Amino acid sequence: MRLEIFDFIDDTIVLVDGMRDLLEEGNRELEYFFKEKFLDLDNILNISSRVKSSMSLKEKIFRNNFYLKYDSPGELIENLSDLIGVRIECRFIEDEEEVYGKLFEIFNKPEENGYYYNEGKPNILLKLDEKQPQLQKNGFGIYKIDGKYIKDNRVLKFELQIKSLVNVFWGEVEHKVLYKNYKYLLTEELFKDVMYSLRENLSMVDRQLMILFNHLKDMDESNIDKRREQLESILSKLIYEIYSEKTKKEFGFVVDYRKSCDVIVSYVLRKNGSKEPQSYDEVFLKVLERLYRIKENEIYLDRHIEFEREIEYEDDFCEKIGEAILEIINKDFKWNLFFKIIFQLETGNNAEEFEGFLVFLRNRFHDNLKLNQGLNAKFSQGEREEIIEYIMNLVADSFINNREIEFINDDNIDCMNHKINVTLNKVMNYDMWKENIKYFTDEFMMKLNNYK
Repeated sequence: MRLEIFDFIDDTIVLVDGMRDLLEEGNRELEYFFKEKFLDLDNILNISSRVKSSMSLKEKIFRNNFYLKYDSPGELIENLSDLIGVRIECRFIEDEEEVYGKLFEIFNKPEENGYYYNEGKPNILLKLDEKQPQLQKNGFGIYKIDGKYIKDNRVLKFELQIKSLVNVFWGEVEHKVLYKNYKYLLTEELFKDVMYSLRENLSMVDRQLMILFNHLKDMDESNIDKRREQLESILSKLIYEIYSEKTKKEFGFVVDYRKSCDVIVSYVLRKNGSKEPQSYDEVFLKVLERLYRIKENEIYLDRHIEFEREIEYEDDFCEKIGEAILEIINKDFKWNLFFKIIFQLETGNNAEEFEGFLVFLRNRFHDNLKLNQGLNAKFSQGEREEIIEYIMNLVADSFINNREIEFINDDNIDCMNHKINVTLNKVMNYDMWKENIKYFTDEFMMKLNNYK
């Protein structure tokens, strides 16, 4: 039985393929219009456009969990902003702002919801009431404007980008070298740092050498913690490479789930007693051997996960998290793959491993609360237990609200634990906690819901 995601993707591709003629017609009309209005400007080098390919659309659906956010392929298509993409390329970064200002001269007729159009072309509209440039996840700004193309009462959304030569070059490097290079390198963070320093100033060779020096210095194997970190990185890399190859072979593309592999390694090693220094190498080799066996086995990535029995929960936290995951484990590909990997790495049954992971996840938060100095110093044992249980329920509620696998990534959990500690440190005594519990609850939830 296939996962629902694959039917959703297939139906979406069929729907888009049925619109190809309309999309290509809109693509040609948009490119012609923007060339007519902008190509004569001295600082404009090129204007190009494209219709999103089927493979690119598949990847985007996976990457953004669209199959969970939209009830149907039709609803997704109606909300997808870049089925058609148009790019205006200019010489320098400062030219981007000038070209953006030119849009207001050309699209000077207001429409509803912040859209504007040109009097001579009312079927092409741009949304010009949003702040530009928009901040990307990488920290850099980009001029990215939503648009609408109307043809025979059909509305197609498109995206207009304004990019200088430097940003076109950087965008290609980031997209093809960083974003689409899913090979998990141990030196990945170093590589990113070098690429970013190149973007800021290509002549800063000394900065690159400093990064390299610091990286090599940190790899001193005489440090037990650093050595453990390196071994865990090796395992995570191997897991990712094995399953990314199988994913690519079966589906034709790779989903980026490197951070999920880090979590899997943390769980498997700790479950097998790797906290003891003398047992670490033995556990590492055991997992490594298991990985190489898995590599040779056939893995059906589009199949449902089944459990041998009903799941048994240790406490309310585990039950809340567990029930939320079970609702989507056979709908969300990332969650499905995450537990498939755990179940294949461990020799127990699926139900036992699922229960074990829930306890592992609970302890990531619970241990942090038990070690909180403020709680230990300011409250009695009964008060501490009450507050810890309350906060653990808030964490579970926050997870239920989004259910994305990124919630359990190591860096996100560390970030959430830090935020929890910051808020807890404001509580001076039990009376203050009880009197201001609504305020503290709101602050906790705000921080937990903004963990990314």
